[in-house]
Amino acid sequence: MFKKINKDIEYIMENDPAARSKIEVFLLYPSIHARISHMVSHFLYNHKLFFTARLISQISRFLTGIEIHPGATLGDSILIDHGMGVVIGETAEVGNRVTIYHGTTLGGTGKDKGKRHPTIKDNVIIGAGTKILGPITVGSNSKIGANSAVLKDIPEGATVVGMAADIVRIKGVKIEDIK
Repeated sequence: MFKKINKDIEYIMENDPAARSKIEVFLLYPSIHARISHMVSHFLYNHKLFFTARLISQISRFLTGIEIHPGATLGDSILIDHGMGVVIGETAEVGNRVTIYHGTTLGGTGKDKGKRHPTIKDNVIIGAGTKILGPITVGSNSKIGANSAVLKDIPEGATVVGMAADIVRIKGVKIEDIK
């Protein structure tokens, strides 16, 4: 657990220009507090202690403004910047080196059974207010613009913007340059 939190702190120090010291990040960043709570609740969830896991998750939500379901799977080096209003659903999977800005939802559409929430691959940046809904995949090295609504799979290296999000770049190349 300590190695995972240290990776988060190092990633935050690398990517947040406001972060001045590791101790500041550890003590004052809700992202770290939510991650620690999630690690505990995820452990309990995996051991079928569902009520206790949800209770810890809800207390963390109250304290941080970040709601991470205990069933969600999160990788290493996660930055939930500002954090307020972030929701990560039960079957969501988040890879390594992912930045999630405030107001983001990794949620379901309400019509799926089983895997209902998105899979976010490695090195993804998700802009503020973004909604990524359903059992879809966002490919590695992608960027999702603020306030986008993502309802379909996004390929690796894509930049997407809009309601519902449109692919505007793949691996840094504008779509109109590809055609």
